[in-house]
Amino acid sequence: MKFYLDLLMSLIEDARMNLNDSAKYMSLTDPEIIGMSQKLDSLLNEYYSITESYRIAS
Repeated sequence: MKFYLDLLMSLIEDARMNLNDSAKYMSLTDPEIIGMSQKLDSLLNEYYSITESYRIAS
């Protein structure tokens, strides 16, 4: 479980940096930026879901 959460955190950080870097040069309404934002949202939701269910089970 810890390995997967570490991997997920790494993916979140990469997606966040990619989104921030791209947003400097593109419109925030650009479909590519929106797609990156949705991917980051999905990763964050997955992380939250896993950590929340782990807390409830403990």
